[in-house]
Amino acid sequence: MRTVPATAKERSFWAAFGPGLIFAGAAVGVSHLVQSTRAGAMFGLSMLLVVVVANVVKFPAFRFGPQYAAATGHSLLDGYRRQGRWTLIVFTLLTLATMFTITAVVTVVTAGVAIAVFGLEPLLASTVGSANGPVIVCALLLVLSAALLAGGGYVWLDRFIKIVMPVLTVCTVAAMWFALGRIDWSWGALVPSAAVFDTAGVVFCVALIGWMPSAIDISVWSSLWTVARAQQQGMKPEAHGVLLDFDVGYLATLLLGLAFVLLGTGMMYGQGLNFEDNTAKFAAQVIDLYTGTLGGWARPMIGTAAFLVMLSTSVTVIDAFPRVVAALVVQLRLAFTPSAALPDDPVPLEGDRRVYRISFAFLGAGALAILVWGTSSFTALVDLATTMSFLTAPVLSFFNHRAIHAPEVPRGQQPGSAMTAFSWVSIALQAAFALYFLWFKFGPAGA
Repeated sequence: MRTVPATAKERSFWAAFGPGLIFAGAAVGVSHLVQSTRAGAMFGLSMLLVVVVANVVKFPAFRFGPQYAAATGHSLLDGYRRQGRWTLIVFTLLTLATMFTITAVVTVVTAGVAIAVFGLEPLLASTVGSANGPVIVCALLLVLSAALLAGGGYVWLDRFIKIVMPVLTVCTVAAMWFALGRIDWSWGALVPSAAVFDTAGVVFCVALIGWMPSAIDISVWSSLWTVARAQQQGMKPEAHGVLLDFDVGYLATLLLGLAFVLLGTGMMYGQGLNFEDNTAKFAAQVIDLYTGTLGGWARPMIGTAAFLVMLSTSVTVIDAFPRVVAALVVQLRLAFTPSAALPDDPVPLEGDRRVYRISFAFLGAGALAILVWGTSSFTALVDLATTMSFLTAPVLSFFNHRAIHAPEVPRGQQPGSAMTAFSWVSIALQAAFALYFLWFKFGPAGA
């Protein structure tokens, strides 16, 4: 095999650098700020193992997204279409079933953080009422994000994430460091308590794993961002740089997930404290976790960082779903029009810009409808969205496995035997977890 000089590898990495960080920006949001912190507060250090297992089991499926894009120059959606219409239809239905709930969850958490950080509660209470305040802020976030992305697209998204993520990482690691002294590090603390295995514990673990580090859908998003980055650079994505970029982003999501579990453990575990079921009050509690360890002087910095990380998640999600819809429109047309010529240029395959922009309104309206007429419980809404992602994970992982091993992927750029076996084991474990949860929830034990 040809040895690539270090300088060439560095160039390929920096040319590809961006989609992996955007992946981290999308992942490090509700799953970390909300679910991981709750996990530590409720169950302590025993949740560290759950976070690690979730990240390890999902790794192949996530990595195959950018790997497929680097190998073929197209997104995973093109690989889904080549597997047959049914694959593309299943993914379309899964996307339509989750896109509004996911968008509603990330925007309402972002709204809650904004209300807590910027002290908007009195203003909202006196103008639109406390109950309507988060929905109004969500609507503003959706409009502003859509305007940002419709004008700048991937370029603006890339620049925005590269500013936000380093700030959050530094703040989180600093807060975690000061929280370590408050944690019981005995071996017994690592053993799951009986509460983990009761109904509420199992349901919570499923919700945690569903978005840890994120939903498998993001593998498709990553492939689309990889193609967009290549178009921005005016060159075909290079496999080494693309995979290194992804690995760095993925490792960051794992470490930050562990850090949030430690924060929740150090500040709330065993103290009889419970999280609020109101987004603004919940966000204020999370910010207090930071300032309780770093001191009151850090509150403005921590609050801003928490808002920026949730804003980054909202922006990436609001970019991703319209990007997916735009690409799906093209792929479905090709799937149901066999006589249509397949374009060689990846631009039309990855979606029409007009559909991308129109989809913002479609996505925003659906998300706001859920917030207005859906569940009134914040944590219930989060758990619903994450559980749906948990149950669909093995299906999407299987699709990704088939795509990366398809004939259109050059043999030299397909996964090796070890990664292939790892992928099969991961799919089997995800399917087993999903079936166990369904049996636990609806079988004789849960009836």
